[in-house]
Amino acid sequence: MNVPHIARPALERRHFLKGVGTCIALPLLDAMIPSSATNAARHTASAAGVPRFVAMNAGLGFHKPFLFPETEGTGYKLTPYLEQIKDHAENFTVFSGLSHPNQTGNNGHASSMTWLTSAPRPGLAGFKNTISLDQLMARQIAGQTRMPFLTLSTRSSSLSWSANGVQIPAETSPSKLFQQLFVEGTAEEIASEIRDLHRGRSILDTVIKDAQRLNQSLGQRDRVKLDEYFTSVRDLEVRLQQNEEWVHKPKPQVNVDPPQDIDDSNDVLARQRLMYEMMALAIQTDSTRVITFNLGTLNSVPSNIEGVRSDWHNLSHHGKDETKIDELKIIEIAEFQAFNEFLNRLTSIEEAGKSLLDHTSVLFGSNLGSAASHDWHNLPIIIAGGGYKHGAYVAHDRKNNTPLANVFVSLAQRMGLEIDRFGSSTAASVRGLERA
Repeated sequence: MNVPHIARPALERRHFLKGVGTCIALPLLDAMIPSSATNAARHTASAAGVPRFVAMNAGLGFHKPFLFPETEGTGYKLTPYLEQIKDHAENFTVFSGLSHPNQTGNNGHASSMTWLTSAPRPGLAGFKNTISLDQLMARQIAGQTRMPFLTLSTRSSSLSWSANGVQIPAETSPSKLFQQLFVEGTAEEIASEIRDLHRGRSILDTVIKDAQRLNQSLGQRDRVKLDEYFTSVRDLEVRLQQNEEWVHKPKPQVNVDPPQDIDDSNDVLARQRLMYEMMALAIQTDSTRVITFNLGTLNSVPSNIEGVRSDWHNLSHHGKDETKIDELKIIEIAEFQAFNEFLNRLTSIEEAGKSLLDHTSVLFGSNLGSAASHDWHNLPIIIAGGGYKHGAYVAHDRKNNTPLANVFVSLAQRMGLEIDRFGSSTAASVRGLERA
Protein backbone atom coordinates (compact mmCIF):
# COMPACT_ATOMS: atom_id res chain seq x y z
CA MET A 1 0.00 0.00 0.00
CA ASN A 2 1.41 3.38 -0.99
CA VAL A 3 1.52 6.14 1.58
CA PRO A 4 0.72 9.53 0.02
CA HIS A 5 3.55 12.02 0.06
CA ILE A 6 3.09 14.83 2.57
CA ALA A 7 4.92 18.08 1.90
CA ARG A 8 7.23 19.01 4.76
CA PRO A 9 6.28 22.32 6.35
CA ALA A 10 9.79 23.79 6.62
CA LEU A 11 8.81 25.90 3.62
CA GLU A 12 7.36 29.36 3.21
CA ARG A 13 4.15 29.77 5.18
CA ARG A 14 1.75 29.99 2.22
CA HIS A 15 2.89 26.62 0.89
CA PHE A 16 2.75 25.04 4.34
CA LEU A 17 -0.81 26.18 5.10
CA LYS A 18 -1.92 24.87 1.74
CA GLY A 19 -0.30 21.60 2.70
CA VAL A 20 -2.36 21.51 5.87
CA GLY A 21 -5.57 21.77 3.89
CA THR A 22 -4.78 19.11 1.32
CA CYS A 23 -2.07 16.79 2.52
CA ILE A 24 -3.08 16.44 6.13
CA ALA A 25 -6.80 16.17 5.33
CA LEU A 26 -8.35 12.96 6.57
CA PRO A 27 -9.39 11.63 3.16
CA LEU A 28 -5.74 11.41 2.08
CA LEU A 29 -4.26 10.16 5.30
CA ASP A 30 -6.99 7.58 5.71
CA ALA A 31 -5.34 5.81 2.75
CA MET A 32 -2.49 4.91 5.10
CA ILE A 33 -4.87 2.90 7.24
CA PRO A 34 -5.08 -0.78 6.22
CA SER A 35 -8.54 -2.23 5.74
CA SER A 36 -9.68 -5.44 7.41
CA ALA A 37 -12.16 -6.68 10.01
CA THR A 38 -12.54 -7.89 13.56
CA ASN A 39 -11.80 -11.20 15.20
CA ALA A 40 -15.07 -13.17 15.29
CA ALA A 41 -14.56 -14.39 18.85
CA ARG A 42 -13.77 -10.88 20.05
CA HIS A 43 -16.89 -9.63 18.26
CA THR A 44 -19.06 -12.07 20.17
CA ALA A 45 -17.66 -10.89 23.48
CA SER A 46 -17.57 -7.16 22.85
CA ALA A 47 -20.36 -6.25 20.46
CA ALA A 48 -23.40 -7.41 22.41
CA GLY A 49 -25.97 -4.72 21.91
CA VAL A 50 -23.64 -1.92 20.84
CA PRO A 51 -25.30 0.85 18.80
CA ARG A 52 -24.67 1.25 15.10
CA PHE A 53 -25.56 3.93 12.57
CA VAL A 54 -26.32 3.68 8.83
CA ALA A 55 -27.27 6.61 6.57
CA MET A 56 -28.52 6.22 3.00
CA ASN A 57 -29.29 9.04 0.59
CA ALA A 58 -31.26 8.87 -2.67
CA GLY A 59 -29.95 11.81 -4.68
CA LEU A 60 -32.99 12.06 -6.97
CA GLY A 61 -35.43 12.07 -4.09
CA PHE A 62 -38.79 10.30 -4.00
CA HIS A 63 -42.15 11.33 -5.42
CA LYS A 64 -43.74 12.38 -2.13
CA PRO A 65 -47.40 11.65 -2.95
CA PHE A 66 -46.37 7.98 -3.14
CA LEU A 67 -44.48 8.19 0.18
CA PHE A 68 -46.14 10.47 2.72
CA PRO A 69 -49.42 9.18 4.23
CA GLU A 70 -52.51 11.37 4.17
CA THR A 71 -52.97 11.31 7.96
CA GLU A 72 -50.47 11.80 10.75
CA GLY A 73 -49.94 9.41 13.64
CA THR A 74 -50.28 5.64 13.87
CA GLY A 75 -52.68 3.52 11.88
CA TYR A 76 -52.15 5.50 8.68
CA LYS A 77 -53.04 4.02 5.29
CA LEU A 78 -49.95 2.63 3.58
CA THR A 79 -48.74 4.54 0.53
CA PRO A 80 -47.29 2.74 -2.51
CA TYR A 81 -43.71 3.15 -1.25
CA LEU A 82 -44.42 2.31 2.39
CA GLU A 83 -46.28 -0.79 1.16
CA GLN A 84 -42.88 -2.16 0.11
CA ILE A 85 -41.58 -2.04 3.71
CA LYS A 86 -44.85 -2.76 5.50
CA ASP A 87 -43.44 -5.84 7.30
CA HIS A 88 -41.30 -3.39 9.31
CA ALA A 89 -44.01 -0.79 9.92
CA GLU A 90 -43.59 -1.07 13.68
CA ASN A 91 -39.87 -0.53 13.32
CA PHE A 92 -39.73 2.74 11.38
CA THR A 93 -41.04 6.31 11.55
CA VAL A 94 -41.82 8.50 8.54
CA PHE A 95 -41.07 12.22 8.82
CA SER A 96 -42.11 15.18 6.70
CA GLY A 97 -41.47 18.87 7.30
CA LEU A 98 -37.73 18.49 7.93
CA SER A 99 -34.83 20.18 6.11
CA HIS A 100 -31.53 21.97 6.52
CA PRO A 101 -31.80 25.78 6.22
CA ASN A 102 -30.08 27.83 3.51
CA GLN A 103 -29.41 25.00 1.07
CA THR A 104 -29.61 26.97 -2.17
CA GLY A 105 -26.28 26.18 -3.82
CA ASN A 106 -24.32 26.44 -7.04
CA ASN A 107 -26.53 23.84 -8.73
CA GLY A 108 -29.81 22.03 -8.11
CA HIS A 109 -28.14 18.98 -6.58
CA ALA A 110 -25.56 20.80 -4.43
CA SER A 111 -27.50 19.99 -1.25
CA SER A 112 -26.25 16.40 -1.55
CA MET A 113 -22.90 17.69 -0.28
CA THR A 114 -24.44 18.90 2.96
CA TRP A 115 -27.07 16.24 3.67
CA LEU A 116 -25.03 14.91 6.61
CA THR A 117 -23.38 18.20 7.58
CA SER A 118 -26.13 20.88 7.28
CA ALA A 119 -23.56 23.49 6.21
CA PRO A 120 -25.26 26.41 4.40
CA ARG A 121 -24.95 27.61 0.79
CA PRO A 122 -23.32 24.47 -0.68
CA GLY A 123 -20.88 25.17 -3.47
CA LEU A 124 -21.31 28.94 -3.51
CA ALA A 125 -18.45 31.40 -3.13
CA GLY A 126 -16.73 31.02 0.22
CA PHE A 127 -18.38 27.69 0.98
CA LYS A 128 -16.47 25.23 3.14
CA ASN A 129 -18.16 22.09 4.29
CA THR A 130 -18.15 20.92 7.90
CA ILE A 131 -17.76 17.51 9.48
CA SER A 132 -20.48 15.02 8.58
CA LEU A 133 -22.51 13.24 11.23
CA ASP A 134 -20.95 9.85 10.53
CA GLN A 135 -17.42 11.19 10.98
CA LEU A 136 -18.32 12.72 14.32
CA MET A 137 -19.60 9.31 15.38
CA ALA A 138 -16.51 7.56 14.02
CA ARG A 139 -14.34 9.72 16.27
CA GLN A 140 -16.34 8.59 19.27
CA ILE A 141 -15.80 4.88 18.65
CA ALA A 142 -12.32 5.04 17.14
CA GLY A 143 -10.34 1.89 17.83
CA GLN A 144 -13.31 -0.21 18.91
CA THR A 145 -13.70 -1.70 15.43
CA ARG A 146 -11.13 -2.32 12.75
CA MET A 147 -12.90 -0.05 10.28
CA PRO A 148 -13.80 3.22 12.05
CA PHE A 149 -16.37 3.85 9.31
CA LEU A 150 -17.39 2.80 5.82
CA THR A 151 -18.37 5.33 3.19
CA LEU A 152 -19.95 3.59 0.21
CA SER A 153 -21.61 4.45 -3.08
CA THR A 154 -23.05 2.72 -6.13
CA ARG A 155 -21.10 5.09 -8.36
CA SER A 156 -18.54 7.62 -7.11
CA SER A 157 -19.55 10.48 -4.80
CA SER A 158 -19.53 10.20 -1.02
CA LEU A 159 -21.80 11.47 1.76
CA SER A 160 -18.91 11.76 4.24
CA TRP A 161 -16.84 14.86 4.98
CA SER A 162 -13.83 15.24 7.25
CA ALA A 163 -13.40 17.79 10.02
CA ASN A 164 -11.45 19.87 7.51
CA GLY A 165 -14.43 19.94 5.14
CA VAL A 166 -12.88 17.55 2.64
CA GLN A 167 -15.00 14.88 0.97
CA ILE A 168 -13.94 11.33 1.87
CA PRO A 169 -13.70 9.03 -1.15
CA ALA A 170 -16.36 6.32 -1.37
CA GLU A 171 -15.83 2.63 -1.99
CA THR A 172 -17.92 1.52 -4.96
CA SER A 173 -16.69 -2.07 -5.34
CA PRO A 174 -18.41 -4.73 -3.19
CA SER A 175 -15.67 -7.23 -4.06
CA LYS A 176 -12.92 -4.90 -2.80
CA LEU A 177 -14.95 -4.20 0.32
CA PHE A 178 -15.37 -7.93 0.96
CA GLN A 179 -11.63 -8.44 0.63
CA GLN A 180 -10.92 -5.65 3.07
CA LEU A 181 -13.38 -7.03 5.59
CA PHE A 182 -12.94 -10.79 5.38
CA VAL A 183 -9.92 -11.92 3.32
CA GLU A 184 -6.68 -12.49 5.24
CA GLY A 185 -3.51 -11.14 3.71
CA THR A 186 -0.34 -13.16 3.41
CA ALA A 187 2.40 -12.78 6.01
CA GLU A 188 4.31 -10.64 3.52
CA GLU A 189 1.30 -8.41 2.88
CA ILE A 190 0.70 -7.94 6.60
CA ALA A 191 4.37 -7.07 7.13
CA SER A 192 4.09 -4.54 4.30
CA GLU A 193 1.04 -2.95 5.94
CA ILE A 194 2.93 -2.61 9.21
CA ARG A 195 5.87 -0.99 7.41
CA ASP A 196 3.49 1.48 5.79
CA LEU A 197 1.97 2.30 9.18
CA HIS A 198 5.41 2.89 10.65
CA ARG A 199 6.30 5.05 7.68
CA GLY A 200 3.09 7.01 8.17
CA ARG A 201 3.96 7.72 11.80
CA SER A 202 7.48 8.71 10.80
CA ILE A 203 6.09 11.20 8.27
CA LEU A 204 3.75 12.65 10.89
CA ASP A 205 6.61 12.96 13.39
CA THR A 206 8.65 14.93 10.85
CA VAL A 207 5.74 17.14 9.85
CA ILE A 208 4.82 18.08 13.38
CA LYS A 209 8.42 18.83 14.37
CA ASP A 210 8.79 21.19 11.44
CA ALA A 211 5.40 22.72 12.21
CA GLN A 212 6.41 23.38 15.80
CA ARG A 213 9.50 25.24 14.61
CA LEU A 214 7.43 27.25 12.16
CA ASN A 215 4.93 28.15 14.90
CA GLN A 216 7.46 30.48 16.50
CA SER A 217 7.36 32.83 13.49
CA LEU A 218 3.60 32.91 12.91
CA GLY A 219 1.01 35.51 13.76
CA GLN A 220 -1.98 34.83 16.02
CA ARG A 221 -4.42 33.82 13.23
CA ASP A 222 -1.93 31.40 11.73
CA ARG A 223 -1.20 29.96 15.16
CA VAL A 224 -4.90 29.16 15.52
CA LYS A 225 -4.80 27.37 12.17
CA LEU A 226 -1.66 25.54 13.21
CA ASP A 227 -3.31 24.42 16.44
CA GLU A 228 -6.09 22.86 14.35
CA TYR A 229 -3.37 21.17 12.32
CA PHE A 230 -1.73 19.78 15.47
CA THR A 231 -5.07 18.39 16.61
CA SER A 232 -5.53 16.61 13.29
CA VAL A 233 -2.05 15.14 13.49
CA ARG A 234 -2.58 13.88 17.04
CA ASP A 235 -5.86 12.25 15.99
CA LEU A 236 -4.12 10.56 13.09
CA GLU A 237 -1.27 9.34 15.30
CA VAL A 238 -3.83 7.62 17.51
CA ARG A 239 -5.56 6.12 14.47
CA LEU A 240 -2.31 4.75 13.09
CA GLN A 241 -1.47 3.14 16.43
CA GLN A 242 -4.91 1.58 16.70
CA ASN A 243 -4.75 0.20 13.19
CA GLU A 244 -1.38 -1.42 13.74
CA GLU A 245 -2.97 -3.34 16.61
CA TRP A 246 -5.78 -4.52 14.28
CA VAL A 247 -3.33 -5.74 11.62
CA HIS A 248 -2.25 -8.57 13.95
CA LYS A 249 -5.81 -9.72 14.67
CA PRO A 250 -7.50 -12.27 12.40
CA LYS A 251 -10.49 -11.29 10.32
CA PRO A 252 -13.91 -12.85 10.94
CA GLN A 253 -14.88 -15.95 9.02
CA VAL A 254 -18.13 -15.66 7.06
CA ASN A 255 -19.90 -18.42 5.18
CA VAL A 256 -20.50 -16.24 2.13
CA ASP A 257 -19.05 -16.44 -1.36
CA PRO A 258 -17.06 -13.37 -2.39
CA PRO A 259 -19.31 -11.06 -4.42
CA GLN A 260 -18.81 -10.35 -8.09
CA ASP A 261 -18.96 -6.68 -9.00
CA ILE A 262 -21.68 -5.64 -11.44
CA ASP A 263 -20.06 -4.31 -14.58
CA ASP A 264 -23.17 -2.57 -15.94
CA SER A 265 -22.97 0.93 -14.48
CA ASN A 266 -26.64 1.49 -15.33
CA ASP A 267 -27.81 -1.46 -13.23
CA VAL A 268 -28.10 0.75 -10.16
CA LEU A 269 -30.65 -1.39 -8.31
CA ALA A 270 -28.49 -4.52 -8.55
CA ARG A 271 -25.55 -2.47 -7.29
CA GLN A 272 -27.62 -1.23 -4.37
CA ARG A 273 -28.67 -4.76 -3.42
CA LEU A 274 -25.12 -6.12 -3.53
CA MET A 275 -23.78 -3.29 -1.38
CA TYR A 276 -26.64 -3.76 1.09
CA GLU A 277 -25.49 -7.37 1.53
CA MET A 278 -21.95 -6.24 2.30
CA MET A 279 -23.23 -3.61 4.73
CA ALA A 280 -25.23 -6.18 6.67
CA LEU A 281 -22.17 -8.44 6.92
CA ALA A 282 -19.99 -5.56 8.10
CA ILE A 283 -22.48 -4.67 10.83
CA GLN A 284 -23.10 -8.28 11.86
CA THR A 285 -19.38 -9.02 12.29
CA ASP A 286 -18.82 -5.70 14.09
CA SER A 287 -16.24 -4.78 11.48
CA THR A 288 -17.61 -1.24 11.69
CA ARG A 289 -20.44 0.58 13.44
CA VAL A 290 -20.80 3.59 11.14
CA ILE A 291 -21.77 3.39 7.46
CA THR A 292 -22.88 5.90 4.85
CA PHE A 293 -24.24 4.79 1.50
CA ASN A 294 -24.91 7.04 -1.49
CA LEU A 295 -27.61 5.18 -3.43
CA GLY A 296 -26.62 6.97 -6.61
CA THR A 297 -28.27 8.86 -9.44
CA LEU A 298 -28.36 8.20 -13.17
CA ASN A 299 -28.51 10.37 -16.29
CA SER A 300 -29.50 7.39 -18.41
CA VAL A 301 -32.03 4.57 -18.53
CA PRO A 302 -31.56 2.19 -15.57
CA SER A 303 -30.96 -1.41 -16.63
CA ASN A 304 -33.10 -4.42 -15.81
CA ILE A 305 -36.19 -2.61 -14.56
CA GLU A 306 -39.18 -3.76 -16.55
CA GLY A 307 -41.40 -0.94 -17.78
CA VAL A 308 -38.71 1.77 -17.61
CA ARG A 309 -37.54 3.17 -20.94
CA SER A 310 -36.57 6.72 -20.01
CA ASP A 311 -33.62 8.53 -18.48
CA TRP A 312 -33.97 8.43 -14.68
CA HIS A 313 -32.84 12.02 -14.14
CA ASN A 314 -35.25 13.20 -16.81
CA LEU A 315 -38.07 11.27 -15.13
CA SER A 316 -37.34 13.02 -11.84
CA HIS A 317 -38.06 16.30 -13.69
CA HIS A 318 -41.44 14.98 -14.69
CA GLY A 319 -43.29 18.32 -14.81
CA LYS A 320 -46.38 16.47 -13.53
CA ASP A 321 -46.45 14.38 -16.69
CA GLU A 322 -48.38 11.26 -15.60
CA THR A 323 -46.54 9.00 -18.04
CA LYS A 324 -43.18 10.04 -16.58
CA ILE A 325 -44.47 9.75 -13.03
CA ASP A 326 -45.63 6.19 -13.75
CA GLU A 327 -42.12 5.21 -14.89
CA LEU A 328 -40.52 7.03 -11.98
CA LYS A 329 -42.80 5.13 -9.61
CA ILE A 330 -41.50 1.81 -10.96
CA ILE A 331 -37.89 2.81 -10.21
CA GLU A 332 -38.62 4.17 -6.75
CA ILE A 333 -40.70 1.15 -5.76
CA ALA A 334 -37.69 -0.98 -6.72
CA GLU A 335 -35.49 1.18 -4.47
CA PHE A 336 -37.85 0.61 -1.56
CA GLN A 337 -37.91 -3.11 -2.26
CA ALA A 338 -34.11 -3.18 -2.08
CA PHE A 339 -34.25 -1.19 1.15
CA ASN A 340 -36.75 -3.71 2.50
CA GLU A 341 -34.31 -6.55 1.82
CA PHE A 342 -31.70 -4.73 3.90
CA LEU A 343 -34.17 -4.30 6.76
CA ASN A 344 -35.03 -8.00 6.47
CA ARG A 345 -31.38 -8.94 6.90
CA LEU A 346 -30.92 -6.80 9.99
CA THR A 347 -34.17 -8.06 11.49
CA SER A 348 -33.22 -11.71 10.96
CA ILE A 349 -29.97 -11.41 12.93
CA GLU A 350 -30.26 -11.68 16.73
CA GLU A 351 -27.89 -9.90 19.07
CA ALA A 352 -28.20 -9.56 22.83
CA GLY A 353 -31.78 -10.78 22.76
CA LYS A 354 -32.93 -8.32 20.10
CA SER A 355 -32.62 -7.99 16.36
CA LEU A 356 -29.64 -6.24 14.84
CA LEU A 357 -32.07 -3.62 13.54
CA ASP A 358 -32.97 -2.77 17.14
CA HIS A 359 -29.31 -1.91 17.69
CA THR A 360 -28.88 -0.03 14.38
CA SER A 361 -30.25 3.46 13.72
CA VAL A 362 -31.03 3.60 10.00
CA LEU A 363 -31.48 6.98 8.32
CA PHE A 364 -33.04 6.63 4.85
CA GLY A 365 -34.04 9.61 2.74
CA SER A 366 -32.93 12.32 0.36
CA ASN A 367 -31.42 15.79 0.21
CA LEU A 368 -34.22 16.83 -2.17
CA GLY A 369 -37.82 17.30 -1.20
CA SER A 370 -38.68 17.56 -4.90
CA ALA A 371 -36.17 16.63 -7.55
CA ALA A 372 -38.57 18.03 -10.16
CA SER A 373 -37.85 21.56 -8.93
CA HIS A 374 -34.61 20.92 -7.02
CA ASP A 375 -36.47 21.93 -3.87
CA TRP A 376 -34.54 21.12 -0.68
CA HIS A 377 -37.46 21.73 1.69
CA ASN A 378 -39.76 19.11 3.26
CA LEU A 379 -37.36 16.21 2.82
CA PRO A 380 -38.50 12.57 2.72
CA ILE A 381 -36.99 11.01 5.84
CA ILE A 382 -37.40 7.57 7.38
CA ILE A 383 -35.77 6.49 10.64
CA ALA A 384 -35.76 2.73 11.28
CA GLY A 385 -34.54 0.67 14.23
CA GLY A 386 -32.11 2.06 16.76
CA GLY A 387 -34.23 1.39 19.84
CA TYR A 388 -36.70 4.21 19.12
CA LYS A 389 -40.48 4.19 19.40
CA HIS A 390 -41.78 3.65 15.88
CA GLY A 391 -44.91 2.94 13.90
CA ALA A 392 -46.03 6.50 13.13
CA TYR A 393 -46.04 9.20 10.50
CA VAL A 394 -44.83 12.49 12.01
CA ALA A 395 -45.67 15.60 9.98
CA HIS A 396 -43.75 18.72 10.94
CA ASP A 397 -44.65 22.08 9.43
CA ARG A 398 -44.18 21.76 5.68
CA LYS A 399 -43.64 25.49 5.21
CA ASN A 400 -41.68 26.31 8.35
CA ASN A 401 -39.52 23.20 8.47
CA THR A 402 -37.91 21.76 11.59
CA PRO A 403 -34.11 21.49 11.20
CA LEU A 404 -33.11 17.98 10.15
CA ALA A 405 -30.01 18.50 12.28
CA ASN A 406 -32.24 18.20 15.37
CA VAL A 407 -32.69 14.56 14.34
CA PHE A 408 -28.92 14.29 13.96
CA VAL A 409 -28.38 15.31 17.60
CA SER A 410 -30.61 12.47 18.76
CA LEU A 411 -28.87 9.99 16.48
CA ALA A 412 -25.45 11.12 17.74
CA GLN A 413 -26.55 10.78 21.36
CA ARG A 414 -27.79 7.26 20.57
CA MET A 415 -24.20 6.48 19.49
CA GLY A 416 -22.85 7.70 22.82
CA LEU A 417 -21.86 11.26 21.94
CA GLU A 418 -22.47 13.81 24.67
CA ILE A 419 -23.60 16.70 22.47
CA ASP A 420 -26.67 18.92 22.43
CA ARG A 421 -26.00 20.68 19.11
CA PHE A 422 -24.94 19.74 15.61
CA GLY A 423 -24.69 22.02 12.60
CA SER A 424 -27.88 24.02 12.17
CA SER A 425 -29.78 22.29 14.99
CA THR A 426 -32.01 24.37 17.24
CA ALA A 427 -32.85 21.67 19.79
CA ALA A 428 -31.41 18.43 21.16
CA SER A 429 -34.53 16.46 20.26
CA VAL A 430 -37.24 16.32 17.63
CA ARG A 431 -40.92 15.53 17.90
CA GLY A 432 -41.61 11.93 16.92
CA LEU A 433 -38.21 10.45 17.74
CA GLU A 434 -38.16 9.06 21.26
CA ARG A 435 -36.33 6.16 22.86
CA ALA A 436 -38.37 3.02 23.37
